[in-house]
Amino acid sequence: MKVVQFVPLAALAVLLLDSATDFFPDDPIAGILTPARLTLLLGLVALLVPPERARLRDFRTRLDLPVALLVAAAVAATYGGGHPTAPLRGLLTVVATYYLVVGVRRTRPESWRAVGLLALAGVTAASTSAFSQVTNGTSTGFCRTGLLTDVACDAGGGDVLIRATGTFANPNLLGACLVLLLPFALLAAVAVDERTARTAIVVMVLIGYGALVTTFSRAEYVAAAAGLLVLGGAYWLAPRLADRARRRVLAVVGGLGLLAAGLIWGVSRAGDSLGVRGQAWRAALRVARQNPLGVGLGRSGDAISAAAPGERVFVHAHNLWLNWLVETGPLGLLAVVAVTVVAWASAGRAAREKSVLGTFGLASLTGFFLAGMLDDPANLDRISMLFWLVLGVVMAEAPAGWRRRPAAPVVLDDDTIVLTVPRQPRPGRRPVAARTGPARGLS
Repeated sequence: MKVVQFVPLAALAVLLLDSATDFFPDDPIAGILTPARLTLLLGLVALLVPPERARLRDFRTRLDLPVALLVAAAVAATYGGGHPTAPLRGLLTVVATYYLVVGVRRTRPESWRAVGLLALAGVTAASTSAFSQVTNGTSTGFCRTGLLTDVACDAGGGDVLIRATGTFANPNLLGACLVLLLPFALLAAVAVDERTARTAIVVMVLIGYGALVTTFSRAEYVAAAAGLLVLGGAYWLAPRLADRARRRVLAVVGGLGLLAAGLIWGVSRAGDSLGVRGQAWRAALRVARQNPLGVGLGRSGDAISAAAPGERVFVHAHNLWLNWLVETGPLGLLAVVAVTVVAWASAGRAAREKSVLGTFGLASLTGFFLAGMLDDPANLDRISMLFWLVLGVVMAEAPAGWRRRPAAPVVLDDDTIVLTVPRQPRPGRRPVAARTGPARGLS
């Protein structure tokens, strides 16, 4: 039975590494059962095995209603339009993974260290592959030069730079993977006390940020920088802003700063990429008006390409929320906006209370959502899986409701402190820990 208790975390490890490296084949084992879904199923079943089995309340989160609404919109778009159900099964898979993460974190509070180590493993696999492409001059089919302007890789000349793709199909997807995982990889350094081990982890994280540079992706540069700024700001400023008025002032200033940065970026228009995005956005809005139920999951690229002038082919709407509007209609847009706001607000509140996972989760989500304004990397199943994994880690830190409940610190040893949410435990079972992290990160 003791071995079974480790299966859920092992399943999460396999799913995360598969998302970062794509080592599982896409072909199903039987019917619709792929290796990834079999892994997920084993993890969920093991999570329900006594004596430490998860109960229904262990899976409840603030995102339950938005997630249900998103799935309903996807079902309506799929069956209302008579579209293939494979993308819907993909959505259900990542949603089930989200609840697996929540269940593991709620029933195994000590797993916070494993989150950092698994993120570090994913970053290492993707970033070392990217560096290998650059150092060996391996052609990826993506090159840039000048002011990060796209050029043909066979253009020649010393100023042509190879854009690394790592374990993904294009540089933007690699950048999105690193933006999501790098903050949590830093968590691995917090989880160890031995100096040489911490140094090794920091070196691997620096390699990860170096690999992000080799993507030459402007959106990911800004997203990664924003994540680092939020990480520092959440740790140093948020706990000190006890006054609500001060928090509002900081939020307004930060919002204006992001808006100003967006305007400067838009005016600069390095290359023609922003102009192309403008075409995609206008075409996407036309498609959305004509299809109130959406065009179906995974079909936005074809619909936008048909509606946009010229012969340019689009894969998605180049905006996370607009893409959901095109594919699932206003209902889906409402759901994904709710997911965004609730998840970011929950991470922010956890960071203000000095939750370690909340702080790193806030940095990860901020960078990803910022990149999502000009791209939709979650259009790929592997990035979508990483995104929902991060959501699960963040939302497991928060209670299901919004009412404040006092958290009492309990020191377990010299290095670890656990903030438990007081509630009535089930007979023979300890209270589920809501937030965990090292004492130095919470003091």
